[in-house]
Amino acid sequence: MHHGHAVEFHALMWAAGWLVAVAILFAAAVRLPLATGLGAIGSRLYAAACIVAALGVWVLANVALHLNDTHIDVTREKAYTPSATAMAVVDEVRTPVSITYFYRSDDPVGQRARNILEVMGRRNPMLTVVTVDPDKQPELARREGVRLYNAAIVEAAGRRVLIQGTDEADIAIGIQRVLRTRALTVCFLEGHGEFSMDGFEFHTHLEGVSDHSHGEASSHIIETGGHGVGRLRRILEAQGYATRKLMLATTGAVPDDCAVVLVANPRTTFLPAESAALRSYLGGGGSALFMLDLGFAPEAGLSKLLSELGAQLEQQVVVDPLSHYHRDAEMVAVTGYDPHPVTRTLSLTFFPGIRPLTLTKPASGVEVTPILQSSRDSYTRPVVPAEGRTTEGASASASQVADVRSRVLGIAAEGTLAPGTRPFRAVVIGDGDFASNSFLPYMSNSDLLVAAVRWLAHEDKGTAVRTRIPVPPMILLTAAQSRWIFIVIVILLPLMVIGVGGAVWWSRR
Repeated sequence: MHHGHAVEFHALMWAAGWLVAVAILFAAAVRLPLATGLGAIGSRLYAAACIVAALGVWVLANVALHLNDTHIDVTREKAYTPSATAMAVVDEVRTPVSITYFYRSDDPVGQRARNILEVMGRRNPMLTVVTVDPDKQPELARREGVRLYNAAIVEAAGRRVLIQGTDEADIAIGIQRVLRTRALTVCFLEGHGEFSMDGFEFHTHLEGVSDHSHGEASSHIIETGGHGVGRLRRILEAQGYATRKLMLATTGAVPDDCAVVLVANPRTTFLPAESAALRSYLGGGGSALFMLDLGFAPEAGLSKLLSELGAQLEQQVVVDPLSHYHRDAEMVAVTGYDPHPVTRTLSLTFFPGIRPLTLTKPASGVEVTPILQSSRDSYTRPVVPAEGRTTEGASASASQVADVRSRVLGIAAEGTLAPGTRPFRAVVIGDGDFASNSFLPYMSNSDLLVAAVRWLAHEDKGTAVRTRIPVPPMILLTAAQSRWIFIVIVILLPLMVIGVGGAVWWSRR
């Protein structure tokens, strides 16, 4: 469903002016005298002057209306109105962009897409929209090499992008892609058990006798690949980013073409040389997104780097009884955000089993902004690493008094690690599961990751367009909603039946 836009009152004033001009023309025609007494030649000149004046007013009024066209969509769903995001992208166009859209004229979906694109084209004179029916203009389709319906060719400054679909969001992303003057590559770090960018791209859900899971359990029971971030890779590619794997253990350094290094939930410790390579990369003006949850223990070099970025990882899990997703208090939900380009358009994000970050004193040239925080009612539960767990340790941690307060869950850092180095950008979040295929499509998790990558790639000035992710139809309930459904269906409805039966028995007794 697309949201409507505020009516452009200046365009409506031009329409009103056109109506006034036509009304004046009609009133003047009614009141003009038919007999002038100027003789035959004078009467002809008088009639010709009236015709010329009327045509002049009519032409000027229609030209003014055409140059100041407005679009009014009276449908409740705003079916013929581009989304606010798409229109914002069109408003940001500063150089000529052309869109050639190929559609079938007898297809209602294609007709709607054509109307939407024409509205977008009228919005900005820098955007030229041409719509083509290949059945009626086959030579143009052959010249452009298009053999599909509902396809758009977006061109600017010799660059061109082919978009397949009828969604104006895809067209808006195509406009951003064709205006991008440099190739941007997101490098997914691998070699430490990270979520694979090739991981299966569907929701993982395994039901057990007493519980369910969304993690690696399915790969141990059915023959399938491990959990991954394939959906995230596909979203980034839809946004126009190239993606590739990065094995620091073999390359020794981050390649120059990596605009962003993405570290998605590593499980084993880095080698000191890998941590040094990441520090060198950031010191050279690189950008990195670290998603490091409880299963990861950083080695000394990486801990020092994170400390210079302003964060220290804690071996604890955040429990938030006030703000959590579904019925799990350890699935922390965040609804309020500190002002930052990464969080500008977020609503609700949630993080399964997130660790808190302790703010440290960063390097002298680094500016740190907490971007994710739990609610004021949250507390932490210590989680002992697997190799150090004992019965005594578990009982001791259970007896600790909860320290109830808000916890920092993610930070954004930018600046320089040392004098004379190039400025870097980095985002550190104490969880990686939220980016996995199971949790990425829901709420604003994907929006957070796209916004973070755009900020890291220095593309945060423009409008972020959301990429739709196909997900199975689901009804997700909060703990309160589930509780009320249980009360109504399991308790109140049977009591009502018993009560009605008792009332009937009493009336007939």
